[in-house]
Amino acid sequence: MSNDEIWIGNDHGGYELKLQIVEHLKKKGLAVHDAGTYSTDIVRYPNFAAEVAGAVSAGRAQRGILICSTGIGMSIIANKFKGVRASLCTSTYMGKMTRAHNDSNILCLGGKITGVFEALDILDAWLSTAYEGGRHAISLALIDTAEQAICNPAGWQPEPAGK
Repeated sequence: MSNDEIWIGNDHGGYELKLQIVEHLKKKGLAVHDAGTYSTDIVRYPNFAAEVAGAVSAGRAQRGILICSTGIGMSIIANKFKGVRASLCTSTYMGKMTRAHNDSNILCLGGKITGVFEALDILDAWLSTAYEGGRHAISLALIDTAEQAICNPAGWQPEPAGK
């Protein structure tokens, strides 16, 4: 397993699209770690999102892809992991901008709402776009600060009411 591998995970609703994406990535010469699932049998997406988001959060992977029927559930659970910036994208423009402005490290797609050709265009935009930094780093630093406070084992301590 290499840190350069793109980790991919899916549930039953994302299985067919995952097959197309894995083939596309391999044709581009990219290494893929397939975290499953491996069929259209009904499974629970949080388990597969946790595999991929956990690898990104721990630094075992730089980027991941998550696919369920809509991509919504995958993005919700993935963004619970520290350091993960999972982005649900439904257009090529979104794929490009989430990398350029948000330094997205997990791409979420909907296997039942996005066609294969559009999904591959989104993926290619996401893979080929570099993070711009600059003014966008200010927002990412704020996200990091919030994450540090929210994910602190001591928890977030709100100010007393009335302040």
